[in-house]
Amino acid sequence: MASPTKYFAEGTVLFGIGLVLRLFTEDVEIPLFTLTKVGVVLMVVGGIEVLYGAYRSARGRSAKSGS
Repeated sequence: MASPTKYFAEGTVLFGIGLVLRLFTEDVEIPLFTLTKVGVVLMVVGGIEVLYGAYRSARGRSAKSGS
């Protein structure tokens, strides 16, 4: 099983990359999709991973204290 820290790190990196794409690629034209939309998707996925890491961290602490 992966530790919650891994989810925090991955989520933060994805959110950061998505934010950079969202802010700085408005002028770039790609035929299939826009990079700003890809940035928003990466930000959402990164945010979900950070929230999942927080959930796993809180659940791990409550399971240890409940024993």
